[in-house]
Amino acid sequence: MNAIQLEVMRHLFSSIAEEMGVSLMRSAFSPNIKERRDYSCAIFDASGEMVAQAAHIPVHLGSTPRSVEAVLEAFPQGVPEGEHVLVNDPYQGGTHLPDLTLVTGVYDSAGVLRFYVANRAHHADVGGISPGSLPISSHIDDEGFRTGPALLDDALSQKLFDESRTPDERRGDLFAQVAANQRGSKRLQEQLAKYGEGLLQAARDLQDYSEARMRHVIKALPDGVWRGEDVLEDDGHGATDLKICCEVSISGDTITFDFEGTVGQVRGPLNVPGAVTESAVLYAMNCILLDQDVPSNGGMMRPIKVMMCKGSLVDAQYPAPVAAGNVETSQRITDVVFGVLQQILPDQIPAASYGTMNNVLIGGLDHRHEQPTPYAYYETIGGGTGASAEGEGASGVQAHMTNTLNTPVEALEHAYPFMVTRYAVRKNSGGVGEHRGGDGVERFYRFVEGATLTLMTERREVAPWGVQGGGDGATGRNVLVHEGETRTLAAKVTLEVEPGDELRVYTPGGGGWGKAYQESENEP
Repeated sequence: MNAIQLEVMRHLFSSIAEEMGVSLMRSAFSPNIKERRDYSCAIFDASGEMVAQAAHIPVHLGSTPRSVEAVLEAFPQGVPEGEHVLVNDPYQGGTHLPDLTLVTGVYDSAGVLRFYVANRAHHADVGGISPGSLPISSHIDDEGFRTGPALLDDALSQKLFDESRTPDERRGDLFAQVAANQRGSKRLQEQLAKYGEGLLQAARDLQDYSEARMRHVIKALPDGVWRGEDVLEDDGHGATDLKICCEVSISGDTITFDFEGTVGQVRGPLNVPGAVTESAVLYAMNCILLDQDVPSNGGMMRPIKVMMCKGSLVDAQYPAPVAAGNVETSQRITDVVFGVLQQILPDQIPAASYGTMNNVLIGGLDHRHEQPTPYAYYETIGGGTGASAEGEGASGVQAHMTNTLNTPVEALEHAYPFMVTRYAVRKNSGGVGEHRGGDGVERFYRFVEGATLTLMTERREVAPWGVQGGGDGATGRNVLVHEGETRTLAAKVTLEVEPGDELRVYTPGGGGWGKAYQESENEP
């Protein structure tokens, strides 16, 4: 297949994944999916290797292959035609419980399994001990509905709906996931009818091409060994300074990321399954390839090896809780990996970005209706990105392992009994330097009714680091105003708020790059 044909087929596959995403977004019920677009879609070949993905959520797309792998292990003869398999168990291919992954087999007109389509969507509530299903948990069972790969039938669906505080919303979002996979299946079947075996060959050629390009990039790097580390501040249960270590070894056209030395799994919910760690590594390597426009698929991962110790923070085992690992630990793994790569590519890798998804979860009863209605709301808040040799960091954006939009203030206030009273750039929170880090965000919420509030945040004590002499970004801060009195909240906390209370979230800025220019004292 020549270069032009390869590019055409690349965009054909990726357009199908994008169309799946549009179908999911337009069909979903919850603001978290239809407004924030907290979902991802991808196509896999019959062996389970990724062929194409849409430009959705990095932490989803690097880990979804593990979900498909788990499905193939559970269904070695393939997912039956016309059926869908649901999975969210972190120890059987999932990430954290709110992320429900749906996998569907794609059969040709002769009844032969040719592809899989998969989508992952973050559901606003799947049960657990606090609204939003990102609790300060100490056991995986504290976090809600959990299933290994299982055929989606009425009984399984009903189990999900029964565990959720918002069953009607779950029903709508789950059926939207089904619709998205059906759309992807239909489009692939149309292309199979058109191209036949040529479509399968195109998938293989794209994977081989991405592998070759990744090997070319790695081979251009110097051989050697580099090390780095960073910490998570606390697990919500008293464990602090949780170290994540990474050693990067390059030899020829292969690269190894070894996380030996990382702290063991902890009592709190910052643990992650190995799939999330692999996802962070793949994302970082993807960033190195950004200016080369390489197709993102399973071929990219072939020259990359990720080594983890089972039972560690970055490869946790049952029954470790994982709710916040997917959102917070994934960001810190990314920081560590970029910190090591910065030693290898100092002019290409930026300073640390804000390093936390600043998770806000609010739940309770909405009394604005004739009958009080349960609700559960979830969102992440952006911050400042790290500056680089190319220029200043961006302000007020989602970065690294998250790629969601914000929930529009109007949509939020229409759907829930609270309001946003301030949403602004947090001025001068980026690190100083020749190039300044991006500024964080100020987002304030005023509660019209009482509610349960959970905050799951990081970078409240340990600042995002600058590089090449640049200053660190400002740390974040969580504040509650109650009856005119202001108090600082912990980085991870669940509490009851009252009508009139105001939550103020100040997110971190990014690190600066290079020493700031200073005029000489001898100059006039």
